[in-house]
Amino acid sequence: MNAKNLVKLSNIIGITSIVLLIYWVFTFTIINVFGLKVFKENLTETFYLSILGILALMIGALIINIMFNLTRIAEKHNLDESVTKSTKKSGLLLIIGFPILLFLLFGGDYLTSKKKEQLLVDAAKSIVETNIKKNNHLIAYEFTEGWIIKTEEILQILSKKDKNFPQVAVIIKDTISSEPVFLQFTNYYSGSLTDKIYPAKKDFIRATTQEERDYLNSIFRDNNTTYRYSSHDGRYELFYPYYMDGKKMVIYFSEYQRYGKIGS
Repeated sequence: MNAKNLVKLSNIIGITSIVLLIYWVFTFTIINVFGLKVFKENLTETFYLSILGILALMIGALIINIMFNLTRIAEKHNLDESVTKSTKKSGLLLIIGFPILLFLLFGGDYLTSKKKEQLLVDAAKSIVETNIKKNNHLIAYEFTEGWIIKTEEILQILSKKDKNFPQVAVIIKDTISSEPVFLQFTNYYSGSLTDKIYPAKKDFIRATTQEERDYLNSIFRDNNTTYRYSSHDGRYELFYPYYMDGKKMVIYFSEYQRYGKIGS
């Protein structure tokens, strides 16, 4: 291969590397600014490490260009004109690539969210359909040490059966000094219920947003039967209402993951 062909090849490699670097920086920025979860862990790490390969290509192309003295003067006016047209066309293709990349990133994040929603709903249905005896205890809420301890044991068993199982809790509506509150019971408790210090309802209050309060009130007050799912920046939440013999509770799932679900 002569010097001219090597220069041409190095130009192609250099330009391709620059374009890839621009798209990589754009992708990295969008993913981090909007908290998108697109790729699975192994693909995400590979994606991050690819910057090293791109930089290596750029440095290699630069060395070749320096070695073969790319300060050559353009040969003909017609050639300059054709190069200008080609450059405009390439620039247009580069610009078109950005909205396509945006669509793919947000589409991947949406697919990850929908897949997680289905997994959480399936987990909720599994609890409802295969744990009738445990559900009978959970729905028969009473703020006592016995009920809290038993509930903690049930939720611990549910969470430990599958390493991929999300965190699970039970939400109940109660009152404190005639003030309506939502209490949340999880698979762990910071205090010991076996000592002489009795549990206090205030320790189990769930802090909620106005949107969450409106939804929970629609369940406990208006008998709403639809579940509520939300996802943001890798955090996924599912509120799943459960009714039995006129009693109500909400099974709450939450999970945080750093990576998406698209890919191998």
